[in-house]
Amino acid sequence: MSASAPLSSPTDPARFAHVAAPPRVRRLLASLHALAAQTLATPLKLTIVELERELFRDAERARNSQIQADIYAQTRRLHEVNAQFAPLFLDALGHALAQLREPRVRHVPAPAASTLTASTLTLVADTDIDRDIVLVEIIRREAQRSASALQLLGQRFAVLAAGPEFDVEDLPFGPHVLCRIVRELGERFELGLETQLALYRVFDRQLIDRLGELLERANIFLGHEGVLPGLVYTPYLARSATTRRIVTGPERSSPAREGGKVNRPLTGWSGSARNSGWAAMTSEAMGDLPASLRPGPPAPAAAASSAPAAAAGTAPQDLSAPAMSALHQLLDAARHASANGLAGTAGSVAEEAAGSAAAAGNAPASPGVPAAANLGPGPSAGPPVAVASESVHATLAKLQAQSAGTGTARRSMADLHNALLAQMRADHGAQAALTVKDSDTFDLLDMLYGQIQREVRPDAIAADLLARLQVPVARAALSDPAFFVRDQHPARELLNAVAEAGANWLGEDDVDPQLVQKLGRAVDQVVDDYQGDAAVFEAANEDIQQHFRALAHKAELAERRHVEAARGKERLESAKQQAGASIEQLCAQSEPPRFVQSLLKQAWSDVLTLTLLRHGEGSEQWQQREQETARIAEVTCQPPGTAPSDADLGGQVEAALLQVGYHQDEAAAIARRLSSPGGEDEGSSRTELTARIRARTRLGEQGEGHEPRKVAPLARSLAEEDCYRQLRTLPFGTWFEFTTNQQGDLRRQRLSWYSLLTDNALFVNLRGQKVGEHSLDALARLMAHGQVRIVNEDKSRLIDRAWQATLRTLRSLAGPGPAAETAS
Repeated sequence: MSASAPLSSPTDPARFAHVAAPPRVRRLLASLHALAAQTLATPLKLTIVELERELFRDAERARNSQIQADIYAQTRRLHEVNAQFAPLFLDALGHALAQLREPRVRHVPAPAASTLTASTLTLVADTDIDRDIVLVEIIRREAQRSASALQLLGQRFAVLAAGPEFDVEDLPFGPHVLCRIVRELGERFELGLETQLALYRVFDRQLIDRLGELLERANIFLGHEGVLPGLVYTPYLARSATTRRIVTGPERSSPAREGGKVNRPLTGWSGSARNSGWAAMTSEAMGDLPASLRPGPPAPAAAASSAPAAAAGTAPQDLSAPAMSALHQLLDAARHASANGLAGTAGSVAEEAAGSAAAAGNAPASPGVPAAANLGPGPSAGPPVAVASESVHATLAKLQAQSAGTGTARRSMADLHNALLAQMRADHGAQAALTVKDSDTFDLLDMLYGQIQREVRPDAIAADLLARLQVPVARAALSDPAFFVRDQHPARELLNAVAEAGANWLGEDDVDPQLVQKLGRAVDQVVDDYQGDAAVFEAANEDIQQHFRALAHKAELAERRHVEAARGKERLESAKQQAGASIEQLCAQSEPPRFVQSLLKQAWSDVLTLTLLRHGEGSEQWQQREQETARIAEVTCQPPGTAPSDADLGGQVEAALLQVGYHQDEAAAIARRLSSPGGEDEGSSRTELTARIRARTRLGEQGEGHEPRKVAPLARSLAEEDCYRQLRTLPFGTWFEFTTNQQGDLRRQRLSWYSLLTDNALFVNLRGQKVGEHSLDALARLMAHGQVRIVNEDKSRLIDRAWQATLRTLRSLAGPGPAAETAS
């Protein structure tokens, strides 16, 4: 459908008749609402359907009958919600569009009407925190994922509103408004807290994941209607000469952009990273291929052999043909270059190939060399005869049934390739062979699997699961000619989920029994049920992703507790610094006796710190403490015996010291010295009092003894300074990879929070558990020396990294790029 074509929708155009805008603007608003209704109607209906299913699953797993009954009661309410949810949501969205020219007012929750008393006050509202955590993460993730489209739509909506650019928070089609609407509907239908949280998660999967389509269609429609046609968004950051050197990793020569895209740090939890464009990666790899090594167009036989498979694929061949053609050319060039480079060792390779051909007909690939580079029929086998795709799939189905029955799998894709050829030659004769296209597919799968297994420990449970998926994945790749170039493929998504679980979650000290069971069931489902329908992969992957989302929610709650504790430490440190600065200033101006200064800096400093934490700098209590501190300096600066002690001041000081944990006798002794001229007191010994003060734990200390002395950091090198500046601008939640040993093993940790005041950074693991704290200075030094690196969005998914490594291997085998040829 053309973007400018009229939209058919049940939307009433009279909805926008009252909008104070020109008729053309009202018509565009009605068309935009119709476009939203057309795009979101089905996801909105599926939201309640899927919510009902999820509640039924929760009821089955309920701990007791009462919880199960409550869930069933909520489920019965969904029958009346189902018919009203989509119309009410679209009506609220239409209202937001109709308010386009109204003053923009942020939606702030209204205060409760009832009078609050001290008995009703709590530190936090647990329900609001739980809902905010889920919705804020949904908004943050979608705002990052659709940043460009939201920027463009904000400019175009500004034209319709005849005002300044719309912020993401005010954009009617933005995630903030949509999440606000779904929260209001959840409260309107009086759903329980757990049901509302489940609604948000389902809403995220069913609608927010498809929001990009609505934003893209809205931009295209407005562009065709003449609203800022041809508008593009190219972010530009003006940088000074000092910040221009900031890099994203240990190598200062690595570009900040790759392929024209900004490398944003990964901030989502496991399973939430967006996939990379495989077609674009393949095209970029083809761009580095030397012209002298590029073969001609694919042979008609190869094209003909792929025609039946294209019919079985899930993507149109005309869209994937250019990228697939480039991929086959790259693979052929790698074979040609490898054959020329291995000419000196052809004798030994031929002997190995002959030995393997006797058993399987094809030799496995040499390390790093595509298998077809060493393949060939045996000396007595005669010319090879290509077996039809139907027979190949039938043979693979037989091998899949065997692996399902025995529970065993071959350790590599090359083993499966050889087993397939052996079975085919047993069924169809010694001359049976795969077509060129099928051989290419197995070569690419072998290289891809090899790169995946580099990041998964061989003894991990996921390694066995990946081996069991070999046959179904091979069948999916042979059926779909666009397997290696589609941006998303169900089989690849499941492969990535299992591999990432093995690389990230299932470490030696991080085994999750529930996740292991979930992965095992998903793989069993695919091995048992897959017969060419990609929906089997999709269903199995969705089951795993639901578990990942549940784990991410638990991790967010755990992380939030650690962050709140870290922020409390920061407030404590800030209060300590302010109290210390106040006392230092007083001592510099009044110069009280040395022992009085020691008491002020050790005992009275805790009093000032506690007052700042409880009441703040502008409170009456803090002003009273400042007056008492000034009075202490005034009294103690007088010569001993020249005036009586200030009894009122002594009582105030003693009461304040009791509040910070001093014993009665200690507080009384300190108060007498701080309220007497010269700080003298005949009833206590200075030595004894000093020892008792130093032996006690001060406010905010976690253990016995004194806090470690803070040493000024050493001067940083240029690279370390660049990394330090970059760390101070990173968003919270950025993932890092730490090198854990000399073998180069990596462990991911999440930068949950850092303080520019204390320079401390808090790190948690994939479960949201605190794993350590680092100073930004120490972290910058580790980054500069390659021991720590930031995980970018385009490098976050294991399957994407494995494919990039596969393409790099093919490029290195194919030869140097055009730039290298010119240089030589």
